[in-house]
Amino acid sequence: MYQSKLFTKTVKEAPKEEEARNAQLLIRAGFINKEMAGVYSLLPMGLKVLKKIEEIIRYEMNSTLKASEIYMPALHALENYEKTGRDDLDILFRTKLATGRDLVLGQSHEEVVVPLVKNHLFSYRDLPIYVYQIQNKFRNELRAKSGVLRGREFLMKDLYSFHADEEDFKSYYELSKKAYKNIFEKVGIGEETFITFADGGTFSKYSHEFQTVTDAGEDFIHLCESCGVAINDEIIDEQDSCPECGKKKKDLVKKKAIEVGNIFPLKTKFSDAFDLTFTDEKGDEKSVIMGCYGIGVGRLMGAILEVKNDEKGMIWPESVAPFKFHLIPIGKKAEKEADKIYRNLGKEVEVLYDDRQVSVGEKFADSDLIGIPYRLVVSEKTLAENSVEVKKREETVEKLVKIEKLQSYV
Repeated sequence: MYQSKLFTKTVKEAPKEEEARNAQLLIRAGFINKEMAGVYSLLPMGLKVLKKIEEIIRYEMNSTLKASEIYMPALHALENYEKTGRDDLDILFRTKLATGRDLVLGQSHEEVVVPLVKNHLFSYRDLPIYVYQIQNKFRNELRAKSGVLRGREFLMKDLYSFHADEEDFKSYYELSKKAYKNIFEKVGIGEETFITFADGGTFSKYSHEFQTVTDAGEDFIHLCESCGVAINDEIIDEQDSCPECGKKKKDLVKKKAIEVGNIFPLKTKFSDAFDLTFTDEKGDEKSVIMGCYGIGVGRLMGAILEVKNDEKGMIWPESVAPFKFHLIPIGKKAEKEADKIYRNLGKEVEVLYDDRQVSVGEKFADSDLIGIPYRLVVSEKTLAENSVEVKKREETVEKLVKIEKLQSYV
């Protein structure tokens, strides 16, 4: 990609009202545009990052959890929420059809997925069922002030599982923990992300969150450094010790964190609301046991940035970076060689080629801000040694790589 062809431009200052570090950097680097509080347009490089996160999530949903991808509507009938008792949620965006029928914009999809599955479920032989989607959600948040961490319109992966018995559900629930752990490791925040015991509400004693430790966090967790498990601040008063290893509560470490995912037992609340039942081996009719499993995709992008940044800008992990290499020529002679390098490398890997006619200082400052993993600099100095200067974004030391060895190096 030629950088001159990007219609977006970097800016020195983010909007003054934007408090969150993630949004400040994404706006300054031209990855997103703020339309209003909690609502952002995704620009070319921001969309590339989001799509890579999506694919990592999709791989784990398909391969580890054996789920089928679907896509459900954003417009939901209000009467479905009346059946589940959620029609009074204060975060619902409400609208009407021209006929007067009341609708809401989906804040989650239990009220859609359960009637959908009901059309295809009759016998125990049809279970278990696992379906997921990656789709926009809408929540009328009172205060959307954390950039892409808390939006009013946002992209979310939600998975729903349907089981004949509690044992089968528990087995899948444990497998989902593995899939989530894989996701957070692959996007580059595995070391900072901890499974966290949270209140299970009316469904069970516990649900589980995945919390990424960072000073920018909205939540507080109490981390057991012995076993790497945490407890959400909202349930800590009920605990005497770590529920995993038994370490005393006084020894847990309180930290700020961002919730990047959650898994939740639903029992039969939603299946009962829509009479979702099946016939077991004995011919008896039983309610379906459910679980739900969510990851905010844009929120995860923001969390990665809150962990991976410095005073100069963003530091993208290779797995989700918009490009792997940022190629920067310095001087006319270097431009000719950089053109050749770009044509060769571009066949193998994603390269952003800074072909703009701007100062060297501006090129380097933008490169640090954008945060692509590797910077390749071609100059008269490097050409004198028939080399390219290679520097990792988070490191301070450059190294020279011979041009003829650059392809194999990459």
